Amino acid sequence: MNKILAIFLLGIGTLGAAQERVEFSIIESIEYALENAETLKITKLEQDLSNAVVAETRGIGLPQVNLNGGLNYNYAVQTSLVDFSNFDPTLPKGTEGEIAFGLPYDANWAFSVNQLLFDGSYFVALKAANTYRELSEKDHQKSKIDIVESVSKSYYTVLVNRERLALLQKNYQRLDSLVRETSIMYDNGFVEKIDVDRLRVTLNNIKVERDRLTSLSDFSEKLLKFQMGMPLEQEIVLTESLDNVDLTIPVITSDFTYTNRVEFSKVETNQSLVVLDMKNNKVGRLPKVYAGFNYGFNTGTTDASNIFKTDRWFNFGTLGLTASHSIFDGLMRESKIQQNKIQFEQLEFQKTFLRKSIDLEIAQSNINLNSSLQGLEVQDENRALAEEIYGITKRKFQEGVGSNLEVLEADSSLKEAQTNYYQALYDAIIAKIDLQKALGRL
Repeated sequence: MNKILAIFLLGIGTLGAAQERVEFSIIESIEYALENAETLKITKLEQDLSNAVVAETRGIGLPQVNLNGGLNYNYAVQTSLVDFSNFDPTLPKGTEGEIAFGLPYDANWAFSVNQLLFDGSYFVALKAANTYRELSEKDHQKSKIDIVESVSKSYYTVLVNRERLALLQKNYQRLDSLVRETSIMYDNGFVEKIDVDRLRVTLNNIKVERDRLTSLSDFSEKLLKFQMGMPLEQEIVLTESLDNVDLTIPVITSDFTYTNRVEFSKVETNQSLVVLDMKNNKVGRLPKVYAGFNYGFNTGTTDASNIFKTDRWFNFGTLGLTASHSIFDGLMRESKIQQNKIQFEQLEFQKTFLRKSIDLEIAQSNINLNSSLQGLEVQDENRALAEEIYGITKRKFQEGVGSNLEVLEADSSLKEAQTNYYQALYDAIIAKIDLQKALGRL
């Protein structure tokens, strides 16, 4: 958090000026990413959304209070035909007439309270909403793991590229010095011009490779800042060193459980949701019971000026219970329950498949790390030997007992050994990160 505040203050203080560099260790880079990465902000909002869904579902079981009112002008009062003999027995049957059931003006207002007393689906839905919230939390956790993985790999990619670039710059300076020395020897007649030209060709090739690696190093740094959620123009200094990288093999303990992997835990949560959906479909057979209270006033008049006279308003009210029960739904509920059973079985197979995949991933990651460490040891030895061979070959050439071609060959072997060493180091770092992720320890 202090690192984030420092960057914020630097951003304010350096508006219109070059930004100051900020130092980051691998841990600080991860912490910054966990606070600022856009993907995590999205999943965090998904968590907030799930909390709102839980609150919405809970609200269904709370009292529903409403206040309604209205004022109407019935410019065409509905007229009906009635048999007046029903009201006056002295009239002959079939004596029809028109009558308007209503007045030109009417108004009403009512206060109502409804309370859910029993609905089996409500209680299941409340559990399902909480389970959905749990699933969104695991999605957020999965995003965190992905961020830790990507930032860690990008951080070390930048370090490796910088080391390779620094080494290539040394190679360039070394060969440039050799070119100058050989040119002096040519001027003094000790070597031929072709010897100088060969060295210049190699020097030019190194320059091209150096420029390419410079661009690659710049891009890898931008990629790191992108994954951290940092402005791409912000200058950063990585404080870690490849000399301090911990490449010890993680111990695979007996207390490992598949739930250490958030992917497996998510499948179990989805399975819980299917079980709850099945319960919901089963309890749907039970009746739903509601209690209601309603109280209000209404009025009507032929003269609009009377609408607000209190003596013309008449109260009404109801208090009661309402129950509803589905007797036959065309077997839709049974079909839904059957779908739930199939979904549950699918998730069981998915869990079995995921267990095997995790076992294979751990085994493969462990093999890769051991193999990478062995390769790193060999490449480190090859690099030392290549440096020694180049030094001997260069001295022999300078003393006039060796050839220019031998120097170029030794230089090429040295560059290849150096490249292979850093590639092996990078592979070992990535293999360890992959193993830690496979074990659920990121």
